[in-house]
Amino acid sequence: MRPQVDGLLARGIEAAAIDLPVRKAESAVEAYRTAAGLATDEPPASVIGGQSYGGRVASLLAALPGAPIHGLVLLSYPLHRPGEPAWDTRTLHWPAITVPVLLLSGGSDPFARVDLLRRAVAERLPSASLVTYPGLGHTLKPVLEDALDRVAEFVRTC
Repeated sequence: MRPQVDGLLARGIEAAAIDLPVRKAESAVEAYRTAAGLATDEPPASVIGGQSYGGRVASLLAALPGAPIHGLVLLSYPLHRPGEPAWDTRTLHWPAITVPVLLLSGGSDPFARVDLLRRAVAERLPSASLVTYPGLGHTLKPVLEDALDRVAEFVRTC
């Protein structure tokens, strides 16, 4: 996440990478909350997000009642396992997310078929913005500058 963090800092956006324990995403929410400084009684409101697994964990945190979140950025969200396009279980919490959401995904991501991602967003996050990059897989590195420009603009509007 160093290039993403550095790129956002260069755009005047405060950013930090969070090391999460590798386990079931639902079990890592508290670790994310603590590492992001959102576990205190009166934490600052934030835009949170993450790449792949980190984005899934951030989305679970954003879905919690009373989470001090102003926005959510999901980079290469892992909608489903490759070759298993069952997306329902990884988005059951999405309707509880009440903040603006920006999703950026590769058009050929094996973890998020675009047709399924569009359907999931339409059904569960209808006010979210989805940007897809044709030809990219589970990475945004080739379009990182554009992606970070979009993230910075999103953060400034939240």
